[in-house]
Amino acid sequence: MAIHVDQTLYHGRPADTTDRLEKELRCYDLLDRLGIQYDRADHEHADTIPDCELVENVLGAEICKNLFLTNRQETVFYLLLMPGTKPFKTKDLSKQIGSSRLSFAGADHMLRLLDITPGSVSVLGLMNDRENAVHLLIDRELLRDEWLCCHPCINSSTVKFSMADAMNVLIPALGNDLQFVELPRYDA
Repeated sequence: MAIHVDQTLYHGRPADTTDRLEKELRCYDLLDRLGIQYDRADHEHADTIPDCELVENVLGAEICKNLFLTNRQETVFYLLLMPGTKPFKTKDLSKQIGSSRLSFAGADHMLRLLDITPGSVSVLGLMNDRENAVHLLIDRELLRDEWLCCHPCINSSTVKFSMADAMNVLIPALGNDLQFVELPRYDA
């Protein structure tokens, strides 16, 4: 069943913040403080890429896939940003970053390191990583996009801002280690 998406494209933070979580409001505070212009779409919880396709219609841009990964020992954590339509195979990434046996990190690690829950993972969660423990990985193909769309630490809203602002303003301000990767596309 399809999620309900408000068809209005909003510019900036919500005017009424009564029912908004503090961590969502901190995302807007961060974007505003950094001078990043952004648009927003509000919707029911969008946990998956298919749910996000309805949101993309409102935003006029694709939402990237955000994967929170860890090594086998659960001692090193990675946030991977990649095109939403691109399939992900851990072996392709493991080889490039020199980490064997990558897997999806558990909800407890998401909450502890990024103050987010499954389905809400995004680059904006790195603002909660006070010790910069999470390594940011970006698939170079994503850099071709004009916009970066992601959840503001809650998956009932999605924000859109320029890729230039993401790369030149937001990511440097967050301070996490950044590595670019090149993940293959597989023919069907």
